[in-house]
Amino acid sequence: MSNDNVLTKRIRQILLWNILAVVLLVSQYYTYRQGFWFNIDAAIFHFFNQFLDGSHQIFLYLIAITNHRSFDIVSFLAMALLYYTYFRQQNNECKRKMIIIGLMMLIIAVVIKQWGRFIPIAHESPTLYFEQFEHINRISKLTHFGTKDAASDSFPGDHGMMLMIFAAFMWRYFGVKAFIQASIIVVIFSAPRIIAGAHWFTDVYVGSLAITSFVLSWFLLTPACDTIVNLLLRLMPKRFFKSP
Repeated sequence: MSNDNVLTKRIRQILLWNILAVVLLVSQYYTYRQGFWFNIDAAIFHFFNQFLDGSHQIFLYLIAITNHRSFDIVSFLAMALLYYTYFRQQNNECKRKMIIIGLMMLIIAVVIKQWGRFIPIAHESPTLYFEQFEHINRISKLTHFGTKDAASDSFPGDHGMMLMIFAAFMWRYFGVKAFIQASIIVVIFSAPRIIAGAHWFTDVYVGSLAITSFVLSWFLLTPACDTIVNLLLRLMPKRFFKSP
């Protein structure tokens, strides 16, 4: 494929991801209190909340434990383990590059989190919203467990956003199989926040997806990321995984 064709393809991909992001955010902005997305959010919240009434003790404590702040370490370890499976397959030069790519994930995560603050959407979590109008089940009250089941501003889903950034980098550098594996991690570890009512479904799968799609399309589908990675690679001390 010629360079012109590659450039054209990349531009189209960036535009598509940007259009997706804008459509998601605009639709979220106009329907997060009523209408299309709100109906989906409300249905998902009430479906799971009915099982948090204390009669399903195993499920209740499972959600409580997986929403504890310390459980975030488990999600980090899951990502680290997947990353390591690809890391150990590489030669020394590629391992050096993967260390830099891992660092870039952390940096871009901070950038995207800050950028997300400029999105003019802010709302409380579903637990705080619905308890104004009806009785709901709060896992923190039913278990007396230091767990997260509410947030005064739950948009966007920061936890889900970090997971999605990881998935996007895995797709960019290791292909579709790695992306599917990383996406499974996204679904598994973003689910507890949604089930507990600490986040709306759309906080993660609309807000987080839109923000990461917009920013990462300009970072991963342009020479920007590779340029920074190669620059840092040249600055990296040679003692780390010396080339044979």
